[in-house]
Amino acid sequence: MKENRKVRVADSVRGFTLPRYDEIPNVGLYLEQTAKYISEYLDCLGDFTLTRSMISNYVKKGLITNPVKKQYDREQIAYLIFIAVAKNVLSMEDIRLLVAQQRKTYTPAVAYDYFRLELENVLFYVFGLKENLDTVGVDDTQEKDMLRSTIITVAHKVYLDKYFEVLHHEEEEEKAEAGK
Repeated sequence: MKENRKVRVADSVRGFTLPRYDEIPNVGLYLEQTAKYISEYLDCLGDFTLTRSMISNYVKKGLITNPVKKQYDREQIAYLIFIAVAKNVLSMEDIRLLVAQQRKTYTPAVAYDYFRLELENVLFYVFGLKENLDTVGVDDTQEKDMLRSTIITVAHKVYLDKYFEVLHHEEEEEKAEAGK
């Protein structure tokens, strides 16, 4: 049962991937489209959805720039994907500081691709889908260390949430079986 449980937990994220920076639409997505686009990518991780009101608040707080003609571009969507993941373990103020530091060090494309690769790397490691963590990128900065620490925390939270989800499901099955 425990081995089956481990496989079920790992299978919940098997195949998870985020789009590369240059694969994110740059044609401009409206608010509803942006929220749906991001939520579809993050759905298998659990409750990582972004609502329209959340996105609007991130604009008001200056975490992302104002949309042009009510449309969000590639850079804004990349930041929103990061925010959707990081908000599960960091405060908005800490996210703002981390993004501000990143903007001093990397272009949005480089920062997002580090984030994307690191999230997949750590997530698959934590879920037992790979033996070792890969080195992501070529430089060694405090911003990358902070990013990896954030992602490690997210990955462990996702793992625990998924594991408890399996345990709750097993408990429900046992109750249903006992009631027969």
